Amino acid sequence: MKRYAIGLDNGGTVTKAALFDLEGREICVAAQKTPVTAPQPGYTERDMETLWQANCSCIRQVLERSGVSAGDILGLAVCGHGKGLYLWGKDGRPAYPGIGSTDNRAWRVVEQWYGDGTFERAYPQLCQQLMACQQAALLRWMKQERPEVYGNIRYVFSAKDYIRFRLTGEAWCEATDISGSGLMDVKNGRFDRGLLEILGIGEVYDMLTPLKGSCDLCGHVTEAAARETGLLPGTPVAGGMFDVDACAIASAVTRPGQVCTITGTWSINECIADHPVTGTEVAMNSLYAIPGYYLLEESSATSAGNLEWAIANCIDTKGLTGGALYDYLAGLAGSVAPEDSEVYYLPFLYGSNAHPLAKACFVGMTSYHTAAHMVRAVYEGVAYSHKTHIDKLLSAVPKPERIRMAGGAVNSSFWVQMFADVLDCPIETVSGVKELGALGCAMAACVAAGVYEDYEQAAAKMVRINPPVCPDPERHAVYERKYQKYRAVSRALDAVWPEFTV
Repeated sequence: MKRYAIGLDNGGTVTKAALFDLEGREICVAAQKTPVTAPQPGYTERDMETLWQANCSCIRQVLERSGVSAGDILGLAVCGHGKGLYLWGKDGRPAYPGIGSTDNRAWRVVEQWYGDGTFERAYPQLCQQLMACQQAALLRWMKQERPEVYGNIRYVFSAKDYIRFRLTGEAWCEATDISGSGLMDVKNGRFDRGLLEILGIGEVYDMLTPLKGSCDLCGHVTEAAARETGLLPGTPVAGGMFDVDACAIASAVTRPGQVCTITGTWSINECIADHPVTGTEVAMNSLYAIPGYYLLEESSATSAGNLEWAIANCIDTKGLTGGALYDYLAGLAGSVAPEDSEVYYLPFLYGSNAHPLAKACFVGMTSYHTAAHMVRAVYEGVAYSHKTHIDKLLSAVPKPERIRMAGGAVNSSFWVQMFADVLDCPIETVSGVKELGALGCAMAACVAAGVYEDYEQAAAKMVRINPPVCPDPERHAVYERKYQKYRAVSRALDAVWPEFTV
C-alpha cells in the first residue's frame, strides 16, 4: 500500500495544502486566498475562523483531486509565517483577529525598548533584535491598548500552532516559530519569566504552552477536525515549523555553511550554525528544525510580494498567468540592459530593512521610462534588498560555494540569473516541487512517523537539487555599481520617513 504525507503552508495571504509521496514527489496542491484587512494604517489582520476553514478546504481538495484515500495518509504537519500573533481566548474562541507578519502597529513599543535600555538587558537571552511584528511587541501593545483582550488570553499561538491546535485540540509551542517571537530565552532554549518581565509582559509566561520539536508527534486529528477536513480521526500530526525553516529543510539545508534565500512577501536569508552568533550584524538567531542547530536569519518584508503588487497596479500583463506571465515579465525586464536603466525601486511596500517607517518608491523616473524600466527596477530592488541581508550574514559566516533559493522568484529563470549576478554566487533551486514549505512539513511528518530517521535522511530521499545557475562576472560588476547607488538612495531618504504617517 502506498503511503503519503500532507504539508500545510499558511503564508501571509494564501493557505496551501500539498500531498507528497515518500520520495518527495508533489502529487497534488490546493490553495486558497485568505482575506487580509487593514483597519488602520500599519495594521494587518485576518479572521482566524476563516483561516481555519481555508486549511480544511485545502485538505479536502487535495484528497478529492488526488483520489488518495484518507487511510493512506501517514501524517501531516503545518508550517506558517513567523511572527504575527494568533490569540486563543479563555472563552474557547479566538480572542482577537489574527495579526500578520507585516503588521507595524507596535513600532513605538520597539522604539521605546531600544531607547530605554530594555533591549540591551534582554539581548543576552534573546539573541535577536526586536521587531514590531513579533509576538513580544504585539503583546506589549495589546496590554497597553487592548487590556480587555489581553486579560482574556488563554494561549499565545503563531499561525501554524493555531492551525495544529484546531486539528488536534492539543496546545503546544513548536520551537522554531516561538524562538523567533521575542518571547523565548533562545540561548538556553526555554521560556523564562524573568525575561518576559524585562519586556513588561511577565504574565505572558502563563499563556505559553509547552515546547515541542518540529518532528515531534503533537497529537492526532480529532473527530471534529476529521469531519471538516476529510482526514481520518487519529491521523498523526507532527509539530511542523516556521515556514522559513520548512523551505530550508526542503532545500536540503542540513549542515552549517549552507545558505538559503527565500523570496516571498518576506526576504528571508538564512544559514545554520551549532551556536547562536551574537554581537554581529546578524539580526536573528532562532532554534532550527534540526535539534542542536540554530538558524541565523536576516529578513524583512521586502521581497517578491512587491512584484505581485506591481502586476496588480502598474503593469498590463495582458491577462497572462503562470509560466507565461513570468516569461512576459522577463521579456519586459530583459529588453532593457542593466547598464541602460537608472531607475531604482525601494521594495518597502510591506516593511523595510533600511528605516522602520520607510515606504516603497521609484526613484529616477522620467517621461522616457516605460513599464520595462519599472519591471526591471522591481526585480533589481528585490535582489538588492536580499543582498543587503546576505552581506550582513556573510559578515559573521564564510561565503558559501552556492546559495539555495526558494520562493516566488524561482519561477523566473531570468530572476534567478539576476540573483546569481547580483550576489556573485551560484544559485541552486529544488527540482520538481513548487511548494517547498509544504514539502518541509511532509518531511517532518515522515520523520515523526519513523519513515526516515532524521531530516538529513529524509532530504536524501525526498529532495532533488537542480544544477547551479552561475554568475556572469561582467553583469556582476554592473549590478555592484548599481547596488551602491541603490544604497545611497535609500540612505538619503532616511531623514524623510519620520515626516510620513505610519
